[in-house]
Amino acid sequence: MSIIRKIFSNSRSPEDGIFFDAIQKILGFKPLNLNNYRKAFTHRSLNKVDDKGNPVNYERLEFLGDAMLGSVIAAHLFNEVPTGDEGYLTKMRSKIVSRDHLNELGKDLNLIKYVESKVSTQHFGENIHGNLFEALIGAIYLDRGFVYCEKFIHKKVIIPYVDIPKLEGKVISYKSLVIEWCQKEKKSFHYDVFEDNGNEGVKYFGVKLKIDNKIIARARATSKKKAEEKASQRAYFAFQEKMSSND
Repeated sequence: MSIIRKIFSNSRSPEDGIFFDAIQKILGFKPLNLNNYRKAFTHRSLNKVDDKGNPVNYERLEFLGDAMLGSVIAAHLFNEVPTGDEGYLTKMRSKIVSRDHLNELGKDLNLIKYVESKVSTQHFGENIHGNLFEALIGAIYLDRGFVYCEKFIHKKVIIPYVDIPKLEGKVISYKSLVIEWCQKEKKSFHYDVFEDNGNEGVKYFGVKLKIDNKIIARARATSKKKAEEKASQRAYFAFQEKMSSND
C-alpha cells in the first residue's frame, strides 16, 4: 500500500503539489482526495460540470459544511451549557455561526486566494469568505468523514473563538433588538430606505429609522440590510438604557 501511495504522490503535478501543501497547512492533516478541495474553491462562473453533466462548484459543499458546522457547534453547546434551554442554545449557536463571524474565519485563512473564477475577486461580496469556509468544511467531511470534520471545527472555531460568557453579551442583530423593544413598548417603527449614491461612484442606500413617527437615526451603506443594521445600532445606543432595562 505504501508503494502505491508513493507512485501516486510522485505522479502529482507541480500545481497539485502546491495546492496539496496549501490545503494540508490549512487543515493540519493530509487531504486524501484533492478533487473535493478543488471543488470547494470552484466558482459557478466557470460553468464546470462532471462527466454526468452535474454542476461542479462550491455551493453544494457550502450547504453540507453549514450543516456539519451547525451540528458540531450544537453538540458543543449542549454539553458545555447543561442549563441552557432550546431558545438559549439556538441563540448562542446563531452567534457563533453568524455570517459576520464566518466571513472573519474565511479571511483569517485567506481562502479567497485559492478560488478559481472567471470573476475578479474584487467583485465578490463580503460573504464569499464565509461561503468558502463552509465549503471547505463540506469538503473535509466528504474526504475524511465526521471525526476529522469535528476536529477541524474544534481547532479553528471552538477553541479560539467560543467564549460562552462573552457570547452571551454579544449582539448579533441590532435591528432585531430595536424591533423587539418597539413591539414590547407598543411603539410604531418604520425603515425608510432609499438610494443614496452621492459622488462616490458606488451604489449606496440610505435609511431613516422612525420610531413613533420621529426620525431617530440615519445611516448609509452599500446594501439595504447593512444600512438598516447601522441605523438600528445608532438607535439602540440612543435608547440603550431603556432597551437594556427591558432585557
